[in-house]
Amino acid sequence: MADKLHSTKTYRTVGEIKEIVRKFETCIIAPSEFSHQAHLTVALWYLSHFPFDEAAELMRDGLRRFIKQHNAAGYHETITVFWLKLVRRFLDETAADQTLIDAANELLQKFDDSKLLLQFYSHDVIHSETARVMWVEPDRKRI
Repeated sequence: MADKLHSTKTYRTVGEIKEIVRKFETCIIAPSEFSHQAHLTVALWYLSHFPFDEAAELMRDGLRRFIKQHNAAGYHETITVFWLKLVRRFLDETAADQTLIDAANELLQKFDDSKLLLQFYSHDVIHSETARVMWVEPDRKRI
């Protein structure tokens, strides 16, 4: 467990968070640097500044632009919306009284494992073409 804790990003300033968002939006962050933690950071930023629907559109547009720019793997709607919903719930339940830096650090600590998704979705559902192109509700447990 200690190794996992050491690998979790820790932010010290809002500027560090803004820089991740800027690099994402301008597609200058390398795919190898756009980790699960970076995805969560961008989602947190958008959800902290915009209503859910607008944040979701910003994330979708940014991911599609990033994928096109870097010839990366294709966009997946259910995975994107799943993480946005989880981050929104986190903000609503635990981050109301926190600074953005504290919220970001706690979020990354709590949801550092991208495989958490598989607690909510079976392999067949999350890998279906339907889930790739539109939101599909979890089949294992609710968000």
